[in-house]
Amino acid sequence: KKQINNRLNRIEGQLNGIRQMIENNICCDDILIQVSAVSNSIKSLGRLLIDNYIRTIVMKELKAGNDKIIEELVNSIAKLK
Repeated sequence: KKQINNRLNRIEGQLNGIRQMIENNICCDDILIQVSAVSNSIKSLGRLLIDNYIRTIVMKELKAGNDKIIEELVNSIAKLK
């Protein structure tokens, strides 16, 4: 959870930075670079969430013999796209 909260705080900071850039009439190209950075940060957060899900819930369910968890995992990964 600490890593997730750190990523969320970073994303919030990036979004606030974009808001300030817009308010200060900063060049569109510079803002788009920051938008791309936020997008990458959100994707990274998604990968972290999936990693955590696999290492906790999926592993537990597989050990318990619940193979249906694989379908849930595939569906979860598909939502990242």
